[in-house]
Amino acid sequence: MSGAYVLRPANSDDMAAITAIYEREVLTGTATYELIPPGEAEMTRRFEEMRGKRYPYLVAEDEHGRVLGYAYAGGYRARPAYNWLVEDSIYLDPAARGRGVGTALLTRLVEECERLGFRQMLAVIGDSANHGSIGLHRKAGFAMIGTMPATGLKFGRWIDTVLMQRPLGEGADSIPDKAAYPGDFGAPAVLF
Repeated sequence: MSGAYVLRPANSDDMAAITAIYEREVLTGTATYELIPPGEAEMTRRFEEMRGKRYPYLVAEDEHGRVLGYAYAGGYRARPAYNWLVEDSIYLDPAARGRGVGTALLTRLVEECERLGFRQMLAVIGDSANHGSIGLHRKAGFAMIGTMPATGLKFGRWIDTVLMQRPLGEGADSIPDKAAYPGDFGAPAVLF
């Protein structure tokens, strides 16, 4: 497999490939706590929901148009005080690992979230033994903020959840203009 790839916004034509990548992770990995892989219709529904809320959703594809991985940002929790915080998700085809695809996807995702005006990004990483994801996030400027022990039960064992965070743009150095809020959920009339 060649090292060439491009990054672009995901579209509905990518859902079969994205579903296959995620299915493999659900069935064999601990990065997600889902136990039953969602089908393409559900993955498409999730994608459309994220796109409808204007969150960035990216894919990396090779020179033949094959999706190598995907990354997206979404709301952490649907309470207005969290409006400026996004949670990232990133999944790669195993053949794409170690080629810089994850780094490129996460770097672009951070850039897109900064451009949109979000202020913090949170990585909620399944499994404290997930050294690839932890290292990827550390390389992208995320700091370890905690580990929640034994929060998931998968493959007959308890799995930790690792939390990493990085500021976006001005981070907490200023109060953002609520009129510039890049998302679409629940902002109250008086935010501050």
